[in-house]
Amino acid sequence: MQSFALAALLWVAAILASGTLAAGEWEGVDKSVVEKIAMDAGRPPRAPYVDTDRGDLLLFMFLLAGACGGFIAGYSYRKLMHENKKRA
Repeated sequence: MQSFALAALLWVAAILASGTLAAGEWEGVDKSVVEKIAMDAGRPPRAPYVDTDRGDLLLFMFLLAGACGGFIAGYSYRKLMHENKKRA
């Protein structure tokens, strides 16, 4: 019973600690590395050419790429999956 209480206490402590760590702001690679190197080179950050953060544009782009890839794979299925049998 004592080991169960200790395990439960550790489990609750881990959950609470992960919640406090997740609430903090974590910088991504873009902020911490790429923008720092760009600023050192004299190139300030600018707005992207295609802003995929608005709406479902990024989702639509993945859908379109998947549809194109699926069409190409389906069109060339026999070449991809079956061996070419040479007749002598």
